[in-house]
Amino acid sequence: MRLWALELGFSQIGVAGIDLSSAEDGLLQWLSHGFHGDMSYMAAHGLKRARPAELVPGTVSVLTARMDYLPQGTPEGWQAVEWERLRRPGEGVVSLYARGRDYHKVMRSRLQKLAERLAEDVGPFGHRVFTDSAPVLEAELATRSGQGWRGKHTLVLDREGGSMFFLGEIYLDLALPTTDPVSAHCGSCEACVHACPTGAILGPGVLDARRCISYLTIEHAGSIDPALRPLMGNRIYGCDDCQLACPWNKFARPAVLADFDARDGLVGTPLADLLSWSEARFLQRTEGSAIRRIGHERWLRNLAVAAGNALRAGEGDASLVASLEALRSHSSAVVREHVAWALAQATA
Repeated sequence: MRLWALELGFSQIGVAGIDLSSAEDGLLQWLSHGFHGDMSYMAAHGLKRARPAELVPGTVSVLTARMDYLPQGTPEGWQAVEWERLRRPGEGVVSLYARGRDYHKVMRSRLQKLAERLAEDVGPFGHRVFTDSAPVLEAELATRSGQGWRGKHTLVLDREGGSMFFLGEIYLDLALPTTDPVSAHCGSCEACVHACPTGAILGPGVLDARRCISYLTIEHAGSIDPALRPLMGNRIYGCDDCQLACPWNKFARPAVLADFDARDGLVGTPLADLLSWSEARFLQRTEGSAIRRIGHERWLRNLAVAAGNALRAGEGDASLVASLEALRSHSSAVVREHVAWALAQATA
């Protein structure tokens, strides 16, 4: 089965049992502190996340899979390259995982193919595939099945692959032998904790999503806290800082699939150009991309924050100001508010 998985573009597979009861208290505490922010779906499903057989009745084991997503051709020392992008305020920075095709589409289709290959070998069985799309404790299942250990940034880390990979699962009514977990290797390192621009990592393994730039630029639909805006820099969709700081990511591997290669316009593009995208152009340029899910309004909101930070840093030119001015009367109150804030940063 591992060879089939490799042929489909996965880097590793494992099998976890379905007794996740030891993770329930941690989940409930995280929710009780409100760390999930606007992600009401996190609370709505409650403990179903930790109970696979309640989510999919009949489930007796979970096959987990990893898929590397660094673009093909990523050079050694890629972390330094990405840090340099963050030091160019006039450009918008999209998280590495979102520069290519929507991973939901890629992972789901290939997980389904893996399930079909398994059925050819053992006979029909019931199953459902998931990747960041249902109440599933993905990191918990991944660590229990030997995909890696939980880093202090809460992401799964592997000694041979860092953390630059997607996770997916196949819930099965087929009993498979479980794979052994691996030991943790973060030691005393807290590079990820200190690297977070907004201090969202409150301590090892504790993330307040309400301060996380990935949450703010993707999940959060309304106005972004003005106190957090200056800390967001030029990050317009997601944030990779905790992963860029992690020493284990020097072992991160490029994707086998070309799906995750960066699209034109999503790397190194001036903020002024991105602000000029109409809704129609936004939809056309983000077709088949994870970015499309935030919609044009949030896209412009995020860009306005980045533009304001560029103007404060003295890096904004006339074209950036003109692009912002053109949005002063935008139909969205959220966009207008963030544009006004951005323009005010020129004299802040």
